[in-house]
Amino acid sequence: MRRPSPFPARSSLVFALAVLVTPCVLAAQQFEVSFPESAHAGPITGRVFVFISRDSTPEPRFQAGGYGASVPFFGVDVDSLQPGWSVLVDSHTLGFPVTSMQDIPVGDYYVQALMNVYTAFPRADGHTIWAHMDQWEGQHFNRSPGNLVSDVHRVHFDPEPGFRVPLSTDHVIPPVSMPEDTKWVKHIKIQSALLTRFWGHPMYLGATVLLPKGYDENPQTTYPTIYVQGHFNLGAPFGFNPDGQPESPERKAARLERTAREPGYEFAQEWMSDDMPRMIAVTFQHPTPYFDDSYAVNSANNGPYGDALIQELIPYLEQHFRMITEPWARLLTGGSTGGWESLALQVFHPKFFGGTWTLYPDPVDFRNYQLTNAYADTSAFVPNADGWWVPERYMMRDVDGQPHTTMRQMSQLEAVLGSHGRSAEQMNAWDAVYGPVGDDGYPKELWDKLTGHIDPTVAEYMRDNGYDLRAYLEKSWATIGPDLVDKIHVYVGDMDTFYLNLAVYRLEDFFKHTTDPHYEGTFQYGRPMKPHGWQPFTNAELVKMMDAQVRSHRPVS
Repeated sequence: MRRPSPFPARSSLVFALAVLVTPCVLAAQQFEVSFPESAHAGPITGRVFVFISRDSTPEPRFQAGGYGASVPFFGVDVDSLQPGWSVLVDSHTLGFPVTSMQDIPVGDYYVQALMNVYTAFPRADGHTIWAHMDQWEGQHFNRSPGNLVSDVHRVHFDPEPGFRVPLSTDHVIPPVSMPEDTKWVKHIKIQSALLTRFWGHPMYLGATVLLPKGYDENPQTTYPTIYVQGHFNLGAPFGFNPDGQPESPERKAARLERTAREPGYEFAQEWMSDDMPRMIAVTFQHPTPYFDDSYAVNSANNGPYGDALIQELIPYLEQHFRMITEPWARLLTGGSTGGWESLALQVFHPKFFGGTWTLYPDPVDFRNYQLTNAYADTSAFVPNADGWWVPERYMMRDVDGQPHTTMRQMSQLEAVLGSHGRSAEQMNAWDAVYGPVGDDGYPKELWDKLTGHIDPTVAEYMRDNGYDLRAYLEKSWATIGPDLVDKIHVYVGDMDTFYLNLAVYRLEDFFKHTTDPHYEGTFQYGRPMKPHGWQPFTNAELVKMMDAQVRSHRPVS
């Protein structure tokens, strides 16, 4: 689960644009967005956005796209738009959080345009689709290298008499600046033959490797490996940051109210100490044209990412670093999206990995697809009801239970971010991972993002192809159960921000009733009122728990 920040990351992707502060009263009801040949020599197929903000800092593009924390923005597809030609973004263009520009009050605003550039993918399944090729930024359209942005303009906005605003996207977002390797941290990027063959375009996998103390000084020593799953990130595993600063007591106390994870500086001091177990930690980079993360499984829309990770990336790492190549020495963890991935990797490869410590995972039982029952409900937006009173269904809440964002609002956000499942956001990401390919080559959505109507054939496909992990475990337990005993450990807060604890309760119930073998797993719930991100131990303590598992399973020599 990803809650995108509307603000820019601290990276070389962020660059200053001129803010034209001379107010002007305009006369038409359209934004005319174009790009010059100097910015992009050929035609562009992609999606054009216009952002409208009361503040120019940060740039309006960085203030858009967050769940319930977005300035108004509007999006429209373009097909082979030529340099110098214009596309209109007007009152008929769908927006978020307001539906139409006509809903914006009269006043002075800052506006900015962006072109999200798509790439053609002639896939091995016979479909050619257009989507945004990740530029190693993690599918963040508002700071993706190669995308085009305009200056920020101040305008007087009055839909009644109308307005006509030309916006030229004449700035190209520069490439990502890769972190440098250090004694402790190494960065890997390789082309995947399996994924390149599927997508008909060069596709890449990456990893960030955190080495233990004494690695260089002990060239004959091999080490267990912790695979830390999560969203695209070029930072070190567990946030390792020896150059950071210690927390103040006040900040630490406030943080511990939410989670026991220590910041990167504190973890680095533990990792580099004599008391820390000697292990290697690895995070993956595996963005897809649909999301910043593949969910580490094979899928009809994304291709063979599960095979690519197991057959290409992990063998590459084991060849280039001194990792123990035995199941008992390969351990998994991760939270949210990474929580689902860590459990899925362990369940789908029970003989390959030696245990998972899964934290607040995305839905692991699709009867609780957050608050929606993917199999029984007819609408993602409202509960099945025949009466006059039909409440909205929420997908996000505050720690005290206060509802925050409805499923209707989230779906509208994704509809504005991209058509045909190309929003690079959460619900569309699940559609791409779990669902079938539609007749047009794009993911077939579980529900229509404008009406909320659920397609039961998609839900059945998701279950029948193993993406409902609880259902897969129940179906396959006789075969995989013996290899999963003592390997499943799950932790989630009882007030998870995205209601993810509900599916975990169902998963625990399954484990309690397992037979041949019986294994109840480890399930722990943060109480009271622990939100998304809660875990009952620091990352350093987690490493020590994993080390204990390794020691208990290491063969006696």
